[in-house]
Amino acid sequence: MLSYFPNFPVPKPMKPKASTPLRSTADFARHVGLARTTVSRVLNGQPGLKQKTIDRVQRALAETGFTPNAHALHLKGKRTAMVGICVEDLLTPPAVRKLASLQKLLRDRGFSSLIEVFAPGKGREVVRHFLSMRVEAVVFIGHFHREEIEARIGELIAHGTPHLVIDHFGLKNAHTVSLDRAAAMAAVVDHLLGLGHRTFGLLAIAKAPASRYDRLTGIQAALRAHGLNFAGCTVTLDPLHERDNDFDYGRKLAGSFLQLAHRPTALVALNDEIAIGALRGLQEAGLNLPRDMAVTGFNNQPIAAMTTPTLTTVNQNIDTTIATAAEILVAQLDAPPRAKPMVRMITGELVVRESTGPARTA
Repeated sequence: MLSYFPNFPVPKPMKPKASTPLRSTADFARHVGLARTTVSRVLNGQPGLKQKTIDRVQRALAETGFTPNAHALHLKGKRTAMVGICVEDLLTPPAVRKLASLQKLLRDRGFSSLIEVFAPGKGREVVRHFLSMRVEAVVFIGHFHREEIEARIGELIAHGTPHLVIDHFGLKNAHTVSLDRAAAMAAVVDHLLGLGHRTFGLLAIAKAPASRYDRLTGIQAALRAHGLNFAGCTVTLDPLHERDNDFDYGRKLAGSFLQLAHRPTALVALNDEIAIGALRGLQEAGLNLPRDMAVTGFNNQPIAAMTTPTLTTVNQNIDTTIATAAEILVAQLDAPPRAKPMVRMITGELVVRESTGPARTA
């Protein structure tokens, strides 16, 4: 049975959405029914427009999902609010955390990020791409081939584009924020020396990337301060095994150290993963840790507090590093170039846990 209600309101027909994709401001302007110049003025936030015109364009943006072309905007002189980020790799948890933290801080300040993995020999191509995108600054995270990254920094300086390097210390003319790895490693060795250790097995430090120089400098300085000789106190077996998986690499290295007639009393690892692999290898061989041998890591990954025994390691203070990096980067924008580069060193924190104890005497 049909009913008829003469006073029932008839709904207004909805405005049909665009039947074809809106690929340009001109397409969008035709859809809205306004002049292209008027729409452009609204999109660019220019003054002197009626509020009803602004509201009309904003409603159409919400209805269609149209997004203005950022490249077209920066060709007109508008800032892109984009920062290019080059990373050495994304294979380690600290690198991923630094990238994620930096991207968040930049986003909170109104910047978007373009991210590229900086493969050896491809630096010029990456930086040229960033410059073509009119980025407002370029950040490098990690340790790179010195000559190549210094050339890229020189190119950015010549172009007037701000830059910042996170981690790779000692580069010519580079604004840098880096963990003081030398001081952190010296703190590790001082801790072990205080426990009576005088012989140290170095795990993966000899084969590490550029950061090994800072670490070796710290180890040497700590030993020298106690009147000890680096060559006489340390041994490395890195070349005996391929480093494919850090956990397995540490396990294999620990097994090789156990074959030595005169074992070191402490193992100092490049990172937590290698140290944890070494813990496993020593325990499989029947050693009691840390009574029979001490082990240290680096980076203070969450897993370091979950091992048995828990792992003594170094906290990089990544949050402080990235906060400092963001401040230095933003300070360069709209400021005249500095004659002297800004360099900030971040202090690491030694986290002492159960994997280190007094050296066992013969």
